[in-house]
Amino acid sequence: MPTYNVLVVDDEAEIRDAIEIYLKSEDIHVLKAGNGQEALAVLEQEEVHLIILDIMMPQMDGLKATFAIRESKNIPIIMLSAKSEDTDKILGLTIGADDYVTKPFNPLELVARVKSQLRRYTHLGNYTAREDEIRVRGLVLNKREKTVYVDGEEARLTPTEYKILELLMENRGRVFSIEEIYEKVWKEPCLNADNTVAVHVRRIREKIEINPKEPQYLKVVWGIGYKIEK
Repeated sequence: MPTYNVLVVDDEAEIRDAIEIYLKSEDIHVLKAGNGQEALAVLEQEEVHLIILDIMMPQMDGLKATFAIRESKNIPIIMLSAKSEDTDKILGLTIGADDYVTKPFNPLELVARVKSQLRRYTHLGNYTAREDEIRVRGLVLNKREKTVYVDGEEARLTPTEYKILELLMENRGRVFSIEEIYEKVWKEPCLNADNTVAVHVRRIREKIEINPKEPQYLKVVWGIGYKIEK
């Protein structure tokens, strides 16, 4: 299953964080907002493939947010609410929600509903995956524009750093030895290039990792080489 961006909108941080844990285990990247206004702001900046949206929130509730979202976007919306009356479910579905989950909910059931909606949206809906982009959670590499973004912020890589990252992201999960990286990127035989590759990898980490000493994306496999974590 490709990596998708899911926006979780709830005024309770604990609920947002709990949902994030379960979705991340399915290799789904999570964006978070505390109310409808924050959600609309995220949608202006990020590509979102599905929204989990609480109804009862301050500033702008889930119903008003759904109205606003449906003016321009057709992405799936799963509504959350502590209310269980049929009228609330009907209202939510009527204004444009695709599914409805009542709190407290089973996290595994919510994840299953998310994956089901994503399949429908991407396979049967009007979503077309961008062939020029490679996504690994919050890390996005655009092959046409030769750009790299991390959680919406551009990471300015040198041409060589970009080529190394592109190689690893295109083959995420596969471990490349230093020799393989050098020969594929520099296009010449590898002769004592360990330090050269290591320096470039360190610089890439400094630009794409929150904590380069504990990388989430570009991992070392000791004694073998480097890989991009799936």
